[in-house]
Amino acid sequence: MAIEPIENADDPRLDDYRNVKDPEWIRRRDIFLAEGRRVVERLLTSSRFRARSVLTTRPALASLRSTVEACEVPVYVVERGLLEQVAGARFHQGCVAVGELPEDRSLDEVLAPLGGRARRLLVLERVADPDNIGGLFRSARAFGVDAVVLGPGCAHPLYRKAVRTSMGATLELPFARAGSWPKELASLRAAGFTLIALTPRLEALDITTLGSSRRVPERIALLLGGEGYGLSEEALSEADLRVRIAMAPGVDSINVASAAGIALHRLALD
Repeated sequence: MAIEPIENADDPRLDDYRNVKDPEWIRRRDIFLAEGRRVVERLLTSSRFRARSVLTTRPALASLRSTVEACEVPVYVVERGLLEQVAGARFHQGCVAVGELPEDRSLDEVLAPLGGRARRLLVLERVADPDNIGGLFRSARAFGVDAVVLGPGCAHPLYRKAVRTSMGATLELPFARAGSWPKELASLRAAGFTLIALTPRLEALDITTLGSSRRVPERIALLLGGEGYGLSEEALSEADLRVRIAMAPGVDSINVASAAGIALHRLALD
């Protein structure tokens, strides 16, 4: 670990941290941001991504010292005012790290290392809101999902908001970009997964029947669509089973991340 105090906002070592509110600028540099002490720790300790540097105040460094001492990345130490001046944003916990944006991985590349051990997948279609992506990854991580498959129209899990909302789950949980859609769903079925589509349609099976009167399948790929449109007809037609979450009269849906948490909790009861 190299601790490098910086006092000048024009220091070129801070270039990765400028304009962090502009996602296009960040993508052009092929980087992503990890904000907050817990998320920075996850990037440095349990993530598959390479960290480029850490930018921190001295109080935040004190809480991160044991983590950064074990890593071979430069640690830039600045006053809080300088941190916010350079980034143009507030980092309430006084630390942020830069990681190197990887190439997208295919479904085969993600599933191959798992062998036959993968039992729960989360498959997303048209989830364009980074906050929702982050919430979905956080629920997936909490309920034992092995990997996330991103269909067409999904925001990148390493967008700044997605990483922050997920509390670092997007740094830990493997994810793949689907190739041909919805043919990729047929590939999941061929690999032994039961495709379960979550939908508000009344003809769908109440999800509480799974694990009570009906056995929970051994290997599941849970399909969810974005808010407003839900799953496409093409994706629904590929599903082996359609399930819904029963709600109070007059309510037909809830936030997609909340729905995923309920469904994943239920499907973990096997």
